[in-house]
Amino acid sequence: MNRQERLSRLVELVVDHGSIRVEDAVRQLGVSSATVRRDLDALAEQQLITRTRGGATANAGTGELPMRYRAVTKPRQKADIAQAVAALVQPGEVVGFNGGTTTTLAAYEVGVRVSGDEAFADEGITLITNAINIANDLIVRPRIRVVVTGGVARARSYELIGPLSSLVLPSVSIDTLFLGINGLDLSTGIYANHDGEAAVNAALVAAANRVIVVADSSKIGATAFARIAPLSVVSTVITDHDVNPAHLRSLAAQGVDVIQAGNPLV
Repeated sequence: MNRQERLSRLVELVVDHGSIRVEDAVRQLGVSSATVRRDLDALAEQQLITRTRGGATANAGTGELPMRYRAVTKPRQKADIAQAVAALVQPGEVVGFNGGTTTTLAAYEVGVRVSGDEAFADEGITLITNAINIANDLIVRPRIRVVVTGGVARARSYELIGPLSSLVLPSVSIDTLFLGINGLDLSTGIYANHDGEAAVNAALVAAANRVIVVADSSKIGATAFARIAPLSVVSTVITDHDVNPAHLRSLAAQGVDVIQAGNPLV
């Protein structure tokens, strides 16, 4: 477990239990008490937790963590989804990505493929995103032209939100939007946890000719706080093999193609 993984796990423990003692963290993480104390001090300096004598407690803002501190759930499945996304991108395309753990992995894999595949040598791709971490990762790739939407950076997700995005998105056309979500309800549509993110995601959807939802199976059949759009805007869902078969049938009945990435575990 590297330091970043350890910090993510430590914050997760504090959130789950409301507080933690150093000796409990030592047992959970398998590291020394000195390491735990240093990690708790580092997290407290960033106001993610409150340091106490002998441990730490959650504070009011701990529940919604910056993405770099979120333990990635279903890592194998998300890696498979990312590979499936990269395989779909074609030379000359304009592709879009919003923010999130799955789309961040997918955008990285797209960057690797475009940089290494000679099919993209003469004609690369244009990538539009409202996620500044994705832009930062891909701007160094010479075959990728990166376009960033306007907006105010949201520290929790590295996404640009707010009305400034409306100055850019109505003026562009996205061939394929790879959209990360927090929930896909089979009746009412696709959802995000934050209304500001949902509004920008809706603008990305409006600018796209094709919308492909990228989401692990835990998001299928779920809802979240703010609706992005009805399910009718989605042409394809890329997910994993753990998805409920009844959900697959419902998506197919509504004309949504489903790609189950990776190999099922036996």
